[in-house]
Amino acid sequence: MSRPRILLTRRWPNAVEDRLAERYAVTRNPDDVPLDAAALAAAMRDHDAVCPTVTDRLPREVIAVDGRRARIIANYGAGFEHIDVDAARAEGIAVTNTPDVLTDATADIAMLLILMTTRRASEGERELRAGAWSGWRPTHLLGAGLGGKTLGLIGYGRIARATAARAQAFGMKLIYHSRNRADDMPADAYRATPAALAADADVVSLHAPGGDATRHMVDAAFLSAMRPGAVLVNTARGSLVDEAALAAALSQGTIAAAGLDVYANEPQVTPALLACPNAVLLPHLGSATRETRIAMGMRVADNLDAFFDGAPPRDRVA
Repeated sequence: MSRPRILLTRRWPNAVEDRLAERYAVTRNPDDVPLDAAALAAAMRDHDAVCPTVTDRLPREVIAVDGRRARIIANYGAGFEHIDVDAARAEGIAVTNTPDVLTDATADIAMLLILMTTRRASEGERELRAGAWSGWRPTHLLGAGLGGKTLGLIGYGRIARATAARAQAFGMKLIYHSRNRADDMPADAYRATPAALAADADVVSLHAPGGDATRHMVDAAFLSAMRPGAVLVNTARGSLVDEAALAAALSQGTIAAAGLDVYANEPQVTPALLACPNAVLLPHLGSATRETRIAMGMRVADNLDAFFDGAPPRDRVA
């Protein structure tokens, strides 16, 4: 019996690719070049499984291509907004993701961005590398401490909770907004609307899902509701933020700083953001530890194994 054919759209950690090769006929991408829509459609015709990453777009025309062979889309990543799940469901194609395993790594990046923005670390490093540092002085690049400050979490899932635990170690107080009230938070920590949270937080950290319902939830009105010395951090989805409005708020001093790890049109970043010295911009490093990226790949492998064994995949989302 022939082995199922699977396609990896990007290069994955060697340990994961080697495990997959033990059971499957694996088409790899050793040059790590992004695949365009035509290549992804061809993959759906030629493989039993397609394994995309969060930067691969799989719209209806790719998923419902004529002559389709693929029966499962096993996504490498927790988010799956780049996959037309409704089209996959209509075609009878299973879709899986990789939740849980990237919680700590992403929370670490959220905390890193909180520290870099509040302490102006990125500004300081750029100044030093440019040869512009004139030496220590009492009023140079003054930032803000975290002790006693309020962290506002929008969305209160696994990553938000892990970020909250880290922030509490720095002496921060917590408030949150989510669709449902949380049993592990005091009643007075809940804010009924994002705007109410924005008004009460020194740091706003985004942890909401993507999609039409949350697109541009951080817009000019939200930013105007934030405190003048507050900072915004986004490790969730780029679509949550109106990047043009954020750039304007940063340049006009509406808020003090922003730290971003995700963007609406990756790998393109709004040019106005690049021009803001008070924006800390990372290239989507949320899950970028060796341990996490291997764990994500192994979770994909587990989902594929279950599917081709005729069992329900653990992380099926469609």
